[in-house]
Amino acid sequence: MEQGSTRGRTTGRPAPAAYGDPGAAGPARVPEQTARGEHTHAEPPGPGLAEPRTVRRHSVRGQILQALRTALVGGELVPGEVYSAPALGERFGVSATPVREAMQQLATEGAVEVVPNRGFRVTERTPRELAELAEVRALIEVPVMLRLARTVPAERWAGLRPLAEATGAAAARGDRAHYAETDRAFHRAVLALAGNEQLLLVADDLHRRSQWPLVSGPATRHADLVADAAEHSALLDALIAQDLPVVSSLVREHFTGAQA
Repeated sequence: MEQGSTRGRTTGRPAPAAYGDPGAAGPARVPEQTARGEHTHAEPPGPGLAEPRTVRRHSVRGQILQALRTALVGGELVPGEVYSAPALGERFGVSATPVREAMQQLATEGAVEVVPNRGFRVTERTPRELAELAEVRALIEVPVMLRLARTVPAERWAGLRPLAEATGAAAARGDRAHYAETDRAFHRAVLALAGNEQLLLVADDLHRRSQWPLVSGPATRHADLVADAAEHSALLDALIAQDLPVVSSLVREHFTGAQA
C-alpha cells in the first residue's frame, strides 16, 4: 500500500475508484432521492412502520459505510490522515450526518479514531497488531474447522466451491477490495456450518479488523493475492478428505499470509 506524504492533515480526498465503478471520474454519489430522503418529513409513516426518513437515512449510512470500508481495504484512505465528515459528505452528495455515523461505526471497529473538532484519523496499524489478530483467529477457527472436518459430509464442502472460486477470480483481477469481501464470505460460510451465531459475529469482526492496511510496507503483490486465494480451494480439498493436519496447517498459514 502506497503511503501519502501528507499524513496527519485534514483532507477529504478519497480516491474516486474506491467509491465508484473502475475508471469513474469521481466518487459514486448516493442516489438523489435517497440522499434527500433523510430530510423528508412530508410522507406519513404507514401503520406499524418507522418514519420513512429514518429508513432512508439508515440506507444512506449503510451505503457510505460500505464505501468507506472499501476505501480502507484498498488503501485509499491513508493511515495517519484525518478526514472530515463534511468534506466526505460533499464528495458523496449527502450531508455530513450519515458520513459521521458511518465513521463512528468504523471507530468502534478500530479502523479510525475520533479527532475532536477535525474529523477522523485512519488508524496506523502495526505488524504486531496484525500478528496478534492472526493468532486469535487461529485459536478460534482452527478447533472449529477440525471439528467440522470430522462431521460435515463431503457434499456440503463441495457446495462451498463457488465461494472459493469467487476469491480466486477477485485475486486474478487484482481487486483487493472485492477479494476482501469474498474472503470473508468464504470463511463465514465455513464457520456457519458450526451453527453458532456468536462465533460468526466474533470471527467476522476479527477478520474485518485483520484486513485494514498497515501504515507502512509494500502493498500485497498480485502473485501473493492469487496464492492466498488458492488456499481456499486447498482447504476445501483437505476438509473433504478429512485430513486434519493439513486443515490445521492451511488455516494457520492462511491467517499469517493475510497480514502481507
